[in-house]
Amino acid sequence: MTEPTADLLPVGLEDRLPVAARALTRARRAALDALDLHGYERVIPPLVEFEKSLATRMSGVATRRMFRFVDPASLRTLALRSDMTVQIGRIAATSLKGAARPLRLCYAGEVATITADQLDPARQRLQLGAELIGSDSAAAAGEVVALAIEALTAAGARGVSVDFTLPDLVDTLAASALPLDADRIEAVRRELDAKDAGALKQAGGEAYLPLLYAAGPFDEALGKLAAIGGETAGGALESRIEGLRQIAARVGDRARLTLDPTERHGFEYQSWFGFTLYAEGVRGTLGRGGTYRIGGSDEAATGFTLYIDPLVDALDAAPSGDLLYLPPGHDPQVAARLRAIGWRSVAALHDGEDPAALGCTHRLEGDTPTAL
Repeated sequence: MTEPTADLLPVGLEDRLPVAARALTRARRAALDALDLHGYERVIPPLVEFEKSLATRMSGVATRRMFRFVDPASLRTLALRSDMTVQIGRIAATSLKGAARPLRLCYAGEVATITADQLDPARQRLQLGAELIGSDSAAAAGEVVALAIEALTAAGARGVSVDFTLPDLVDTLAASALPLDADRIEAVRRELDAKDAGALKQAGGEAYLPLLYAAGPFDEALGKLAAIGGETAGGALESRIEGLRQIAARVGDRARLTLDPTERHGFEYQSWFGFTLYAEGVRGTLGRGGTYRIGGSDEAATGFTLYIDPLVDALDAAPSGDLLYLPPGHDPQVAARLRAIGWRSVAALHDGEDPAALGCTHRLEGDTPTAL
């Protein structure tokens, strides 16, 4: 007797059946093609690496979410990747250390975690992204944001919106314009991120209260931030505000832009600029990006990561297209010619098959496809 639970999958893991697998494959291919058109070369890092290498380059990101096990060959601890960005950083710092900068790389592959996010039960996801290594300028950020929008749109997203943030805003202001004791900085960051005005006052960040209201549609929010930067912060934010303007100009009308300068969730390791990607009809975020420093080499970089599984799940199932049934005794050369011009085909194994039951839309009659 078969055990009822023998074929159950672990929580957070699932099979992608033909329709979903086809949609995900198409979306991945379209996004990678968009990156390729802009000169981003694809690299394929391994699924498993030494845990120490991954942990060192994760710059303090908790490694507890990674599956770990012992390598029988080296007796060292291995880890199943939970994030491909650090692998791209390793490649840039080692194998491609001597390559000309800026270096443009892209990637796509599966990642897995021991635990899932609170709002997303998946523990295995397709991660896709691009990294521009050697620059964290406004020009680099503008290119990367525009590229992320293009890749998402190619994958099928509609109504893309991008939320900008300034991850190092508190550090920048606390250094001079709005001084804070070192032991208060983290609490002020936390309460700004939580949008809790009362707690922000209690944490000693009353001077930072205006930042809570400098959020919303990009132009309006940037105006409020500029006022804070000029009047309260003594010009400390001028370069960042100008950088945001340059990035927004690069994006143009390709996406709806918003600004939340104090947002920190998911940007703990970005430097001066970060962004989050959304799309109509898709619950939650589809990706994040920004400027950062590569762990281990401290080289400047700008990049983004997309998780397109939710996008594919939200899209209407695309038709699989015509499928041609090849009856017994068909001409192989005719079938090859039809496949060369785009037909998908299924060849008969024996007489008596039902082409319609096999999902076929047409049957080959002589050298002509005939609708069933």
